[in-house]
Amino acid sequence: MPVPALRRVLTATSAAVGALVLGLTTAPAQATAPMNYAALGDSYSAASGVLPVDLSSPVCLRSTANYPHVIAARTAARLTDVTCGAAQTKDFTEAQYPGVAPQADAVTADTDLVTLTIGGNDNGTFINAVTACGTAGVLSAGRGSPCKDKYGTSFDDQIDSDTYPALRTALGSVRAKAPHARIAVLGYPWITPATADPSCFVKLPLATGDVPYLHSLQAHLNAVVRRAAEETGAVYVDFSAVSAGHDACQAAGTRWIEPLLFGQNVVPVHPNALGERRMAEHTLEVLGLG
Repeated sequence: MPVPALRRVLTATSAAVGALVLGLTTAPAQATAPMNYAALGDSYSAASGVLPVDLSSPVCLRSTANYPHVIAARTAARLTDVTCGAAQTKDFTEAQYPGVAPQADAVTADTDLVTLTIGGNDNGTFINAVTACGTAGVLSAGRGSPCKDKYGTSFDDQIDSDTYPALRTALGSVRAKAPHARIAVLGYPWITPATADPSCFVKLPLATGDVPYLHSLQAHLNAVVRRAAEETGAVYVDFSAVSAGHDACQAAGTRWIEPLLFGQNVVPVHPNALGERRMAEHTLEVLGLG
């Protein structure tokens, strides 16, 4: 090829390459669609007692500082929050209150992420156990294990016979609505320490022998929640290690759960704002998000 012609070819090629590089470096980045996130669950998901209150559904005692809002803020997700205090597994497919739709209605085929805590209110497990053991603790002046002596395995038996199959059904209903979504089922952070702390009696009036009894009951409930989650293709978020040392007996600023008496939340024996943030952060870590 003659030299002038070769120069023209090289010049044209160089210009084309330059235009291509310029186009690649100046082309607008493709926007990523926000993740569709549905938050379901009970008062531990709703952060009942934590301010500020979500006024869109006052009956549910939902907070805008709950762990779903923290997760949504950290991931820029599009959040649909239907968490509701006192929710049971049946409330995934039935209306919990007049005007409050079944929680699973918030889940669609386009949902990318679902989070929830559920199961603690079935059979009144939490409220009945804490109330019964607290009353027994006061009457015994903190001595012995009056609650364990009276109720034995009755709470555990109900978890196995009633709560477990109800969890399977509820989680199955969510999976059916969103077969491709990631579903994260959170366990419950520790309410009590593993062994009694005498200085805690004024805040959590449990007899010495009933503290490990309630701790064991919560461990059993969490194990059943894990089993149901794994059997329905969900991810279980385990708080047994990370919430140790942050139970209701700890000082304000350390505890994630407020005590029965002299706490800082309107709703006792529930996560505070710190607990909700830590629940969100651990969930994000487990899911590899944010």
